[in-house]
Amino acid sequence: MLRESCIIAAISLGLGIAIQGGAVAQTNPDIRVVVNMVQLNVAVTDKKGNYVTGLRPTDFEIVEDGIVEKPATFSEGNGPVRNLGEVVVQDAPGQAQEPSGQPGSSLLSFKDQISGANVFILFDTSDYMYRGFVFAQDAITEFVRSLEGADKIAFYSYSRDLSRASALTSDRSQVLQAVRSTVAGDQAALYNCLLLTLKDAAQNTGRKVIVVFSNGPDNSSVVPPEDVAEFAQSAGVSIYMISTQQARIEPVSTAVFDRMTAATGGKAYFAKNWKEEHQYFAAIRDDLAHLYSLSYYPKFNPNAGWRTITVRLVGDKLKGYKVRTRKGYRPQPARFRNEQTVVSESSGDPSSTPAADRTQEPFAGQKH
Repeated sequence: MLRESCIIAAISLGLGIAIQGGAVAQTNPDIRVVVNMVQLNVAVTDKKGNYVTGLRPTDFEIVEDGIVEKPATFSEGNGPVRNLGEVVVQDAPGQAQEPSGQPGSSLLSFKDQISGANVFILFDTSDYMYRGFVFAQDAITEFVRSLEGADKIAFYSYSRDLSRASALTSDRSQVLQAVRSTVAGDQAALYNCLLLTLKDAAQNTGRKVIVVFSNGPDNSSVVPPEDVAEFAQSAGVSIYMISTQQARIEPVSTAVFDRMTAATGGKAYFAKNWKEEHQYFAAIRDDLAHLYSLSYYPKFNPNAGWRTITVRLVGDKLKGYKVRTRKGYRPQPARFRNEQTVVSESSGDPSSTPAADRTQEPFAGQKH
């Protein structure tokens, strides 16, 4: 009898604590979900490949997994970023959500999330590069000098290993010196080194772009290109690639370069000679200058795996135009917090997702 009384008393005490804790939770919730801003680089071209300028935020429709999203910011080219007003995020059942960067968030400020353009240049210094090394250096040097719209530039080189010759900086002379100091040698591990470059780029806010110069196929990587493409999309980094005809020795590499860049919203070019190398670097510079930047805070979405993003143009007059942007992303798993730490449902690093929780996404971001 005494034992039963003790059990009843314990249950009653537990219920009292639970009820009291519930009352406290209702008045001062301890757990929130912060929905991070998803940023998109969007190129719009006509049937002839010319850039379409002068579009307005209302000309775009963003759809994530069939959910129409409300744009939070908008800019064209190197123009100023416009805040499109207060963002209302739909609550998940039993959870309060607030946009990252808005009042009350302990994460990056709104200004930090939308400012800046960071360009990472990744240069092939493998043994494929012996013949055209100096010409490639000249083309990259000219490209760096022409990037007036970029806030910061980093220059990396790779063969079997990655060399961070110049970290992200606004000092153009430092980058140019790093370009001229590179030397060629060893085999090529492009995908390994590109993944490391992506991880560096993902640590930064604002627009993030990687421009790769590759003179041939990858013959040393252990990382599959599918994983690299998925990481780039989830981190919001556009990949552009310039390669020479050496890459066409292995048709698989050509197809991989095309699909990887397209999945991230970038483009791949194959230069026949050093003159075309200059032309294609100039084409990338023009593309960066004409991109629309759109961002949004995702509405509640129970999908913790791959989320497909579609950007459409609204209106009959815009139907003939082509839109190029990344295909989607994989959010980070939520992390619970105490009173000082905020839960984050991020569109960032997919490598933090437990392998058992990840589903394989088709390479080019097709629905599955």
